[in-house]
Amino acid sequence: MKLLFDFFPVVLFFIAYKLDGIYVATGVAIAATLLQVGYLWLRQRRVETMHLVTLGLIVILGGATLYLHDEQFIKWKPTVVNWLFGAILLFSQVVGDKPLIQRMMAESLALPNQIWSRLNLSWALFFWLLGAANLFVALRFDTEVWVNFKLFGMLGLTVVFAILQAAFLARYLPEPESTKE
Repeated sequence: MKLLFDFFPVVLFFIAYKLDGIYVATGVAIAATLLQVGYLWLRQRRVETMHLVTLGLIVILGGATLYLHDEQFIKWKPTVVNWLFGAILLFSQVVGDKPLIQRMMAESLALPNQIWSRLNLSWALFFWLLGAANLFVALRFDTEVWVNFKLFGMLGLTVVFAILQAAFLARYLPEPESTKE
């Protein structure tokens, strides 16, 4: 459910693009991200750093797209976001006592330290590759293809990667206790 909530602005961007083009879609994405962050603040009285970073980048790059009437700025946003998250994960690998993934998930998952490191590195690499894939599509294909990739390609790749990660982590989960009848 959280993944769908996180992709809410992307879905609205996609719909707006199909109805009225890249510039209306960019405005809708900015507004949707502001609503998303506002909702989180009202509901939880806190907002995750990821949402704040995304908001800042959509306002800056989306604003540049609208102000300069140049769609290249909005096309760079997913790459910048993914590369930034990848860099943060890599940085957390060498700074602090635990990788960021472990700090975020340790309460719900007990793993050996080397597995936490592997998990953290694999997500960092995934974000770097996803950012590169976005840039490849944005620079080599027309806007229509990029918009479709942004929603279906990036979401699909993220879901597939998360499933692969879950399969990898399954061997480290405790066995359920059997009930005797």
